[in-house]
Amino acid sequence: MKEKITIIKVGGKIVEESGSLDNLLDRFAAIGGNKVLIHGGGRTATAMAAKLGIESRMVNGRRITDEDMLQVVTMVYGGLVNKNIVAQLQARGVNALGLTGADCNIITAHKRPAGEVDYGFAGDVDHADGKMLAGLIAQGLVPVIAPLTHDGRGNMLNTNADTMAAETAKALAEHYDVTLTYCFELPGVMRDPERPESLITSITRESYKTLLADGTVGGGMIPKIENAFSAIENGVKEVIITSADAIDGIQGTHIVA
Repeated sequence: MKEKITIIKVGGKIVEESGSLDNLLDRFAAIGGNKVLIHGGGRTATAMAAKLGIESRMVNGRRITDEDMLQVVTMVYGGLVNKNIVAQLQARGVNALGLTGADCNIITAHKRPAGEVDYGFAGDVDHADGKMLAGLIAQGLVPVIAPLTHDGRGNMLNTNADTMAAETAKALAEHYDVTLTYCFELPGVMRDPERPESLITSITRESYKTLLADGTVGGGMIPKIENAFSAIENGVKEVIITSADAIDGIQGTHIVA
């Protein structure tokens, strides 16, 4: 029987506001057993780029990563945000290890080909090394993974954190009984964000089509749910979309194969 592991992906304002981050890390530290944290940090990157006089360009919610912006996101995601989280977890008694995809060769990717939009140095994942991660976890370490990958030829790539979480979960499913939780500011997928009682408690492929068609699901929630389905259909036991206050998995939206 496989050991259990909990993978938490956190982004948005939760990572970048001290109060919400403290709350999230308190709850993450309280999770027993094996665990992994994967984070974003886009707003901090945008703020840092502005300080450096570098324009931030977004298309459909995704960042255009030219050479200058690649330097910014590498500094911010792999440095400032990642190491701040690691230090905060160490203070909570969690032996955290900050990583990017380049560290220990855990996640390799390729530069996304230019189409109608050229996203620059954006990475699409080729391989996540579950065996390497499992070896680190077996030593009592808690990986904290920044949304950066590498192409094996010396180039860092900016990679969507939701995708990083799904690919990491799939890679670890061979070694563990995996629960993947996407947490953000809301209780889960909502029919009306202003009404807590409108939480959608489960989504199947069929109901997802309806939610897309009627506009309930849109924007950045689309790739999140697509990544969730990819995970649940590739060996991950459970995928939940919920708030930082509910990473125990009791509440939220469950993605059902």
